This record gives sequence, structure tokens and C-alpha cells, in this order.
Amino acid sequence: MGSQLIRIIACFGLICGGWTKKTQSVSTPNIVIMLMDDMGWGDLGVFGQPNKETTNLDMMASQGMLFPSFYTANPLCSPSRAALLTGRLPVRNGFYTTNGHARNAYTPQEIVGGISEDEILLPKLLKTKGYVSKIIGKWHLGHRPGYLPLKHGFDEWFGAPNCHFGPYNSSDRPNIPVYNNSEMIGRYYEEFVINRKTGESNLTQIYLEESLRFIQNQAMNHQPFFLYWAVDATHAPVYASKLFRGKSQRGLYGDAVMELDYSVGKILGHLVKLGIDKDTFVFFTSDNGAAVMSGPHQSGSNGPFLCGKETTFEGGMREPAIAWWPGRIPAGTVSQQLGSVMDLFTTSLSLAGLLPPDDRIIDGIDLTPTLLNNSLIDRPIFYYRGNEMMAVRVGLYKAHYWTWSNSWEEFNKGINFCPGEEVAGVTTHNQEEHTMQPLIFHLGRDPGEKYPISVQTKEYLVVLKHISAVVDEHKRKLVPGVPQLNMCDLAVMNWAPPGCEKLGKCLKAPKSDPWKCDWPH
Repeated sequence: MGSQLIRIIACFGLICGGWTKKTQSVSTPNIVIMLMDDMGWGDLGVFGQPNKETTNLDMMASQGMLFPSFYTANPLCSPSRAALLTGRLPVRNGFYTTNGHARNAYTPQEIVGGISEDEILLPKLLKTKGYVSKIIGKWHLGHRPGYLPLKHGFDEWFGAPNCHFGPYNSSDRPNIPVYNNSEMIGRYYEEFVINRKTGESNLTQIYLEESLRFIQNQAMNHQPFFLYWAVDATHAPVYASKLFRGKSQRGLYGDAVMELDYSVGKILGHLVKLGIDKDTFVFFTSDNGAAVMSGPHQSGSNGPFLCGKETTFEGGMREPAIAWWPGRIPAGTVSQQLGSVMDLFTTSLSLAGLLPPDDRIIDGIDLTPTLLNNSLIDRPIFYYRGNEMMAVRVGLYKAHYWTWSNSWEEFNKGINFCPGEEVAGVTTHNQEEHTMQPLIFHLGRDPGEKYPISVQTKEYLVVLKHISAVVDEHKRKLVPGVPQLNMCDLAVMNWAPPGCEKLGKCLKAPKSDPWKCDWPH
């Protein structure tokens, strides 16, 4: 028994040179966060993708630190992004719904809400240290004027407030606008073409050029910067430019991954060329797991992990993650640290010499000791779906308090969050409560969550006691924020965004008729 207890407790426990030299002291390093959209853990060669088509990302990992156990804060896009920029769980920052139990909610065009004005976002805090901040790509934290990036600390923006769904006919639903700072400059499928038949679009190249130009300008101005590069080519409908279409052995989705990999290489190379690579912290990850319900031509791989996007199984929330900072982060390091997108908030503040706000609970931890010294920090990972804590990971153990893939109704329509991966009693189509006797997995022995530990074993009892204390402490301190994703209204869609008058692209909105949003998953 003694040796077994000890074992159980232990489980808890491209680039070329040139140009000029530094822009600012390393005490305020530049920060680049590259957030992919629906990219899976298994999409990178360094994580075992057999076609080895991510040569730049694999090189980035060889020059930096790889995180095999890095997590999103929610298995869906909008809440994940809100968590990254606030350092707080969506249930705290309001990016969830109470319209149903454990329902995933996000920010489609008809959503009334957005990121609360009470939340303090990362760029607003970095501004106090002289940082210039830009978001390139998808915002997804609310599309109405008061919710847009420049109202929440960003200095510049090139991208869109919503997903690139469409095309629409402009009478029932407008196409999504693309913004340059505070005004729209066109719409998807109009000025910014996405060919739904071929999957061809030049958007990733546009986002790449915007990033290179921003980096160049800040380097010339000797200004510390924060670049939030939130590109979305791997979100269905998947797209790639003509240069990359047909290049991958994985079809259109693989083409999109190859183009993003190429773009990462260009950005890192640009930092080296400008002589600011040693003054720049870069982090690459994704907003949630691969959207396997979209099928093999429109989604990626979650490697050995169960299910995908919208679920709180490993495939829905474990993300590819690489940190890069030449001369500071030891090259070729693999960290077993449990990490979260929320940590990017706290870590970025720490690197800039700032403390997080002390008037609220911050869920993200400072990963600086891990990044610089490969230290391990003891911390849990909570898996939320809407207003419910579905599971928790402590060390190598994961306990499911609720299980649900998606409803029988949606499943019978052909929507399958776990295609080919059904596990009896685990990937349930009814919401199954296990709070009295959680399903517990050892993710080292069983990363696919297929074999729950028997409740009759001493291992189960020891682990349950430890995890229960962690969960009780978490719930004792939890004060949910006001839910922002409850109400919808067709009148608030992108009919007449700022700047539409100059382009002659304002559309007439219907009469307001709000309703409670229906979130089926």
C-alpha cells in the first residue's frame, strides 16, 4: 500500500539575419500571441502528424519549448478568446449562457452581448508600460460598436468581428464586415473573397502582410508591441490561397495548415531579420480542439485524444502549444507543465513587469518560471462547458463530474462530436451526472479516456479524495459573472457597421425582436 500511495501522489505532483539591433530593453519584451482557429493537437509534425507538413512550427519547437499538456478554457471559440484576454474562466468573465445547462455559447451575428466593460483586457494593461497593441484576424468578443477591440485597449485592428460564415444575401442576413481599425473596409465574400467551391482565399496572406508591416513599424519606432495574431483559415469553411491549394497530402484543411505554418516562419524570420528576436516572446496555440464534426476535409486531428471541439474530453480542450524566445527559453525543451490559454494573460503581464488586477480572481498563472527554468508549478485544469464544471485535471488524473458529447436529437441529424470514437458510458448523448462517483482516468496510461479507473481500487479512492478537495475549494470561491450570451436579436446583426456610409454598404436592419438564444450543444 505504501509504495502504491507514493506512486499515486507523484502523479499529482528558417531564419536568416540582417537589418538593425534592438528596439527596446528586454525588460519590456515584445509579445506575439498566435492563436489558431480549430487547429488540433495532432495537426503538427512535432506532435506526430505523419505527413510532416509543418516544418516551420516544428523548427519553432526545436528552438523553443513544447507544451504537450496545454489547454483552452472552453471548447468553443468565443469563450476561449475571452479567457485568453482576461485571464479568467468564461464563467467568471461572463462569456457563457444560462439558457440551458452546460451549453456552449458564442458570438454569432445575432448575439446582443459581448465582452463586459467591467473586464480588463490584456492590451489595456500593457498600454500602461508603453506597449502598442494590434489584433489581426478574428475578434469574436462581440460585434456591436461598444464591444470592438479599440474599445478594449487595442490600438489597431485588421480583421473581422465574427466567423467567416457565408455568403449571405444581404436581405435576411448581412455578410461579415472586415475592419481596418474602427471602420469597415469591406465584407467577406464581397471585397474579401472566399470561394466556397474551391476553398480559395487570399485572407491568410493579407493577415501575414499586416503582421509584418506592424512589426516593422514598431521596430522602427523603437516601441514595445503586443501582436495578437488570430487567424482563422482552419475554421470551416476552410480556405487557403492559390499558392497553397493542393499542396498538402491532407486536402484543403492541410493546405490551410501549410499556409499558416509558412506564415509563422515568415513572422519569426522577420523578427530575426530586424534583430529583435531576442527581445520578443512568441507563443503559438489554438482556441479549441479540431472540429471533427465538420468531417475530414474541413477539420484537423486531435491526435490520440477523445472527441473534439465543443466537448470537454481531451480532444476538445487540449491544444498544440509552443513558446519561442531565443536566448531566454532553452531550445528544444519539452515541458510537462499543465498550461492554459489564461496563463498567457498573467505571463505577458509578468514579462512586461506588471501585476495582474487585484480586485478580481485571475485564473491564469505566471508561467515565467517554467519558460525560463523549466520549473513545474502545481495547478489544476478545470474543464467548463457553459455554466457547468464538467471535469478537472490534477497531475496525471482527470475526473469527469458530467459527461456529454451532444444530444441524441443533434446526433440523429448527423452532427457527431466524436466520429468513430464512441466510448460506452463516456461519450454520452444525454447529460450524465457523475458528481457522486466521478469517472477518473489516468491520462498518462490512458490519454484517450477509454478505461475509467475502477471505483473499487485503492488508487481510485486516494485520487478521489485529493481531487475532491481541489474541486470543493474551486467551487467555494466561484462567483459567476453576469452571462453575456443569453439574448439574440436579428436587428443587431452587421447591417450598418461603422464606416459603411463611406462605402455605400449600409443595409437596412429589421425591427428589433429579441429572444433567448437557443444553444443546442
